Amino acid sequence: MAWFYLFLAAIFEVGWPLGFKLASLGSHKILWIIFAVISMTLSGVFLYIAQKEIPIGTAYAVWTGIGASCTFLIGAVLFHDAVNFMRIFGVILIISGVIFLKLAH
Repeated sequence: MAWFYLFLAAIFEVGWPLGFKLASLGSHKILWIIFAVISMTLSGVFLYIAQKEIPIGTAYAVWTGIGASCTFLIGAVLFHDAVNFMRIFGVILIISGVIFLKLAH
C-alpha cells in the first residue's frame, strides 16, 4: 500500500508546477494557485504516509523522478516546451532510475 501512496504523492507533485504554470498564463490566477497549494499539500501528506514503509532515499527519488518526468511530458505536450534527444534521454534515465529503485526495494 505504501507504493500506492507514493504514486499518489508523485501525481500530486505534478499538480503544483502545473497550477503555477496555468496561473502564469492569465485567467483564474487565484484558482490555479489554490490548486497548486492543495496539490503540494496532498503530495506531502502522501509522501509522509509512504515513508512509513519505504526508505526515505528511495521514496524521495521515486517521488521526484515521477514528478519530474510527468511534468516534462506535460510541458512538452500542453505547453510546447523544447523537446530534443538530450532532454528525452535525460527523462529516460530518470525513469530507469525509478524502476531500478523499485526493483531494488
